[in-house]
Amino acid sequence: MAKRLKARDLSNLSKIELLEKEKALKDELFKLNSQRYSGRVEKPHLFSLVKRDIAVVETILSSKKD
Repeated sequence: MAKRLKARDLSNLSKIELLEKEKALKDELFKLNSQRYSGRVEKPHLFSLVKRDIAVVETILSSKKD
């Protein structure tokens, strides 16, 4: 995932779609971490991008709880 998620685009998604997006991002982070521990990370910059995208999704989810 090289493309950054925009909060503006994510705010239009439903709560279920946001939860699915969060799960996919966490799976991707898990795969990156397993690459890190096996010693073959090709794109280390993706760690910060994926973590930031997870934070954006979680922020929008918490605002939709109202």
